[in-house]
Amino acid sequence: MKLTELKGSYDAIYSLGDLCLAAIQLEKNGLRPFAGPLDWMSSPNLTDVNRLLANRFAGFMDYHNLSVVGKASERLYLVRESAYNVYSNHDFFTHNNFPPHLAAYPEVKAKYDRRVARFLEKTTTAECILFIRTVGTWEQATALEAVLSALVVHDFRVLLVNHTAVLGLVEDDCSLPNVCAVQLPDNEIWKGHDRIWTELLTGIRLKEN
Repeated sequence: MKLTELKGSYDAIYSLGDLCLAAIQLEKNGLRPFAGPLDWMSSPNLTDVNRLLANRFAGFMDYHNLSVVGKASERLYLVRESAYNVYSNHDFFTHNNFPPHLAAYPEVKAKYDRRVARFLEKTTTAECILFIRTVGTWEQATALEAVLSALVVHDFRVLLVNHTAVLGLVEDDCSLPNVCAVQLPDNEIWKGHDRIWTELLTGIRLKEN
């Protein structure tokens, strides 16, 4: 799929990780009216995300799968979810959690349950959904397309972004019918590339609900 084919209107746009970057850029460009399940988590391996989607989030964030593996900051713990190898660094604060006991778990789990329920509802009802994933191989993107074809009732598109030693936005030659793949510069990905992301997302719109 070509980048020009990606342009258009969508009923929903979701980040599929691997970090918070896609969600941040969607928000900056007015394309994120609500949070997705993976917006503020680290999901380093797309294969695990594919499995999460194929399982329709079954067992995701169950308490027995959570363990504190460090601190994300002075205010937040870094918590690993072992079933799908994802990491929470925005949910469990140091002032109200006491490892190994995560006292704030009920409210955190309820938040993710709401986000998952809305995500799955959109996969059933939306006429067209855009999914954005940073970091993934060709093989993983092929598997993601197959998983989403089984999960999404109507139409969908995938924007796969990899960061490499390029100077600007570079479009890859991608023969997958539902996947557009691009490369962005790998230096200072958290700042300094707002203009390139705006260029990338120009022409992509959310339908008015």
